[in-house]
Amino acid sequence: MPAAAPTPDFLHLLQQYQPLLRRVVRMYCTHADDQQDVYQDIVLQLWRAWPTYQARASAKLSTWLYRVALNVAISDLRLRTRKPPPERFDAIMPDVAPPSDTGPDADDLAQLYRAIERLSDVEKAFVLLYLEERTYEEMADILGITQNNVRVKMHRVQDKLRHLLTQPA
Repeated sequence: MPAAAPTPDFLHLLQQYQPLLRRVVRMYCTHADDQQDVYQDIVLQLWRAWPTYQARASAKLSTWLYRVALNVAISDLRLRTRKPPPERFDAIMPDVAPPSDTGPDADDLAQLYRAIERLSDVEKAFVLLYLEERTYEEMADILGITQNNVRVKMHRVQDKLRHLLTQPA
């Protein structure tokens, strides 16, 4: 039985929230091919869950999107770390594509992403939500913990990130 075609509402949702989804993917994947694969997995999972979300619609849309995107990205990361990939083509031809992040702050941004890569999966979720300027209340809803717990963990993650940024990679 073929899957139903995406509805205009769902397509509008994807268009509106694509930057958010891309930022989640960027937080958990460093290679462009992996980013595209995980993005597609997130979209597929969102499409599968869309009827359920529409039926209950009690959760805030961005909270639901974050939950799905973070779960897919973290699951994919765990799968990739258990099963190492074969040698990447871009490792053989490293200068084929230009870097995606360019500009005057490119070095600072690259340093920040290198530090973030050294965080745990959960710590990365905190950083992402912080960079997305989510309130502690929203973070608590997305992550399924109390606001007080968010405050404590956020403080610890910020301290760890500051430490990583002052240490050589």
